Amino acid sequence: MNRKNFLMATAGLGLFGFASSCKKDNAAIEWIWDKPNDPAQSEKPRYIWIDAAANFPDYANSRENIKRDLGKLADAGITDVVVDVRPSMGDVLFNSSQVQQVKKLDVWLSGGYGFVERTVTWDYLQAFIDEGHAVGLKIHAAINTFVAGNNYAYALGQQGMLFREGTKKEWATTLNLPGGLVNVMDITTAQDPDNSYGTKFMNPANDDVQQYMLNIIGDLARYNIDGLILDRCRYNNFVCDFSAVTKQKFEQYIGETVVNFPNDVIVPGTPSYPLPATMPKHFKKWMEFRVKTIHDFMVKARERVKSVNDKIQFGVYVGGWYSTYYDVGVNWASPKYNTAQFYPAWASAAYKDFGYADHMDFVLIGAYAPTDRIYGSGEWTVEGFCKNAKTLMQGDTKVSGGPDVGNGAGWENGGMDAAVTKTVDAAINACDGYFIFDMVHVKRYNYFAALKTGIDNYLNSIKK
Repeated sequence: MNRKNFLMATAGLGLFGFASSCKKDNAAIEWIWDKPNDPAQSEKPRYIWIDAAANFPDYANSRENIKRDLGKLADAGITDVVVDVRPSMGDVLFNSSQVQQVKKLDVWLSGGYGFVERTVTWDYLQAFIDEGHAVGLKIHAAINTFVAGNNYAYALGQQGMLFREGTKKEWATTLNLPGGLVNVMDITTAQDPDNSYGTKFMNPANDDVQQYMLNIIGDLARYNIDGLILDRCRYNNFVCDFSAVTKQKFEQYIGETVVNFPNDVIVPGTPSYPLPATMPKHFKKWMEFRVKTIHDFMVKARERVKSVNDKIQFGVYVGGWYSTYYDVGVNWASPKYNTAQFYPAWASAAYKDFGYADHMDFVLIGAYAPTDRIYGSGEWTVEGFCKNAKTLMQGDTKVSGGPDVGNGAGWENGGMDAAVTKTVDAAINACDGYFIFDMVHVKRYNYFAALKTGIDNYLNSIKK
């Protein structure tokens, strides 16, 4: 699910109820305090995401707008703000020695699709940190990880490192298409008429790519942020990556040569869902290898963050649809969760070993569901996504989930204040916190009051 495309199309200390009571028994007085670390009493966090491109018109050149809106979020009861500082074109909105600063981003404007330019010189991320901390908000910086370029629709051209630096073409992912293997930088309009591959992914198995991203992460960790979140820390989809580098590493992993590549792994044109009843002999090992690649990078990324500042919380955003998340080569569950027991069609016995939940300080999941599927017990309900994620975590880390309130059935046109309020109840009581995507929707449809109502209802419930 491409959340950025959806957006473009729609354009402190917690309060722990530090209460006391006293009992008199003759001359003795016993003080009974609520325990701040008691999950039944402690407040759960409430996160909101601020996509870089979608919110660029308001924030690129106006610190006052940042200050104004962070104040509104604090008043509504939001506790944690996630600021996207590396959009999918791959340049950044913070100081880095590795990559250029963002100069312009593509957005839907009143006159159509175009660019908004950044003309000021103050530090974008630091402005959010300063203004957010001033009103008691925690500020987390998020980056789109394995991406480094955009080929824009509407003839807007291209941006990003992969377009600027032709020598890095081998870093780009190789696609397994029906017509053969093709580097994503060479894909034609005929092969990709809908510009599905407009966002240019890099190959996660490439050592140079990993080092490049670890260096960027290290630069970001020098800021006084509360958390660092990796988004798009994955493969683009089922047909990635089939480069020579990946083939070689896969063969080393399984200890044999794959003579008929890629057909002995995935036959070109095979749908990711539903899978055919019979898959090639190396398919499950390929799925296992991909999640190992991402798992091992996550371990390195965490170590890089903690080596710079061990107080920064390390987390990840993932889609809550675990049953089909093999498509992008990620196992975000606990290694204690036996994936193969529940999903034998695509998970090997060793698939579970590369769940990375135990390396996370927290996980955010997109519990994206229609307005008429807020409550429920399965995937594609807000509550069900969150319940499922708690099971998948096996107690290894905290998980917060919630809706996309601008896209999907019922959300597209706003006016869903009551539904927004319900999502707070459905999500925050099913997992360890609440997460809402995205700030641009909350502003466009003025959902601040709806959020506050839901959060106040939750806060009142834990005081009882």
